[in-house]
Amino acid sequence: MKKLAALLLSFLTLQAFAQSPDLKAIAARKADSMFKQTVAWRRDFHEHPELANREVRTAGIVADYLKSLGMDVKTGIATTGVVAVLKGSHPGPVVALRSELDALPVTERTPVPFASKVTTTYNGQTVGVMHACGHDSHMAMLLTAATILSSMKSELHGTVKFIFQPAEEGAPVGEKGGAEEMIKEGVLENPKVDVIFAQHIFSYMPAGTITYRPRGAMASVDDMKIIIKGKTSHGAEPWFSVDPIVTSAQIVVNLQTIVSRNINLKENPAVVTVAAINGGTRHNIIPEKVEMLGTLRAFTDADEQTLISRVRKIVNSAADAMGATAEVYIPFSVHYPVTYNDPSLTSQMLPTLQQTAGTDNVILGAPMTVSEDMSYFQQKVPGLDVFLGGMPKGSDPKTVPSNHSADFFIDESVFPLGVKTLCNLTLDYMNEKK
Repeated sequence: MKKLAALLLSFLTLQAFAQSPDLKAIAARKADSMFKQTVAWRRDFHEHPELANREVRTAGIVADYLKSLGMDVKTGIATTGVVAVLKGSHPGPVVALRSELDALPVTERTPVPFASKVTTTYNGQTVGVMHACGHDSHMAMLLTAATILSSMKSELHGTVKFIFQPAEEGAPVGEKGGAEEMIKEGVLENPKVDVIFAQHIFSYMPAGTITYRPRGAMASVDDMKIIIKGKTSHGAEPWFSVDPIVTSAQIVVNLQTIVSRNINLKENPAVVTVAAINGGTRHNIIPEKVEMLGTLRAFTDADEQTLISRVRKIVNSAADAMGATAEVYIPFSVHYPVTYNDPSLTSQMLPTLQQTAGTDNVILGAPMTVSEDMSYFQQKVPGLDVFLGGMPKGSDPKTVPSNHSADFFIDESVFPLGVKTLCNLTLDYMNEKK
C-alpha cells in the first residue's frame, strides 16, 4: 500500500512538472517581443537625464509604471529612490533586482537623434547632463524584466523587490544618497532580501557577451585631498621660501612606489592616482599652498588600508623633510567598498548565465578598477553584479569611447539579453530555493 502511494505521489509530481510552464522560455519570448518598448524607455531616459538626487522625472516615470503593474511601490527613498515589491503566489525567497537612476555632468557629443541637450548647475558650474554610463539602459531593461515577471505572478515561488537607486555616481557635496543611504532607510527589509542581482553595461565589451568575476569584481574607491602648506616668497629668491610646489612634486613621485613596492600585484591590482594639482597664481611668486586631488583603488580591505596608511606616511614625511606641513583627507568625499560577488552565489548562477547567453559568450573577467556602490548592498546580502557587453560588432575595444565619456555609445540590440539575464537569474534562484 505504501509503495502504491509513493508511486502515485511520484506520478502526480511528474505530471505537475510536465504541465508547469517553461517560465524562462516565456520570458525569452516576451523579452524579444518587448524590444521596441525597452528601446523607447531607454531613449526617453537618455534624452531627459537627471543628476544624482535630482532624478524627479525619471523616478516618477518608473514609479507610475510599476504601480500600473499592480505592485506595492514606495517612492522618495534616499531622496528619489523607488522600490516596488512583486509577491509571487507561492512561498519562496526574496530576490532583489537593482538599477541606478542618475546621469553624469557630461556634455554629450554623440550624433544620435535622442542625444541629451540638458544643462544644469553642478558645483557652481553650468554643465551638460548625459547618461554616459548606461544607467538609462539599466532602467529600461529592469522595467522590461518587471513587466515580464509580474505577468508570471501566479507561477512565482517567492518575491521580487525592484530597486531603482539614485546617486550611484555619488551624491552632490553636502548631500547624502546612493545605496548606502537606501540601506539605512530599510530598503533590504520588509520583506527581508535574501539575494541581490544587478548588471552593468560596458561600451568596450562585445555585444552579446556577459562577463563575471567571483569575489572582488570592481575596486573599492577612496578619493583623497592633500594640502601642502609652505612659505611664500619671490620666485627670484627661492631661498626665502618653503616651496610647496617642489614638496608636492616629490610627493607625487614617491606615491608611485606604493603600488610597485607595497602591494602584492600577483594577487590583486591597485591604483594610486593624483589627478589634480592646484597652486600658485604667477610666474614669479612661489605660493604658500598647493592642493592635490586623487583616487585610491583596491580589491581587498587590507590593501585599501595599506594604500591609505602609505599615502599618509609618504605625504607627511616628505612635507616634514622640506619644512612644510601637510593635511591628508582620505576619503575626502567618496568611499565605496569592493564590489564583491559572493563566490558561492556566483558558482550557483553561472549555469544560468551560460544558458542565457551561450557558454562561449560568458567570460571570466579580470578585476576592474572602476567602482560601484552596488558594493554596499553586497555587504549586507549575497550579491552578484555581472557585466553586459554593449560594444557594436566589428568595433575595436581599444578605440571605442569608454563609459563616462561624452561620446559613450552602446548597441541597443543587447537589451533582450540583459532582460533575459535578469529574469533567468530570478527564476532559477527561486526554483532552487523553493
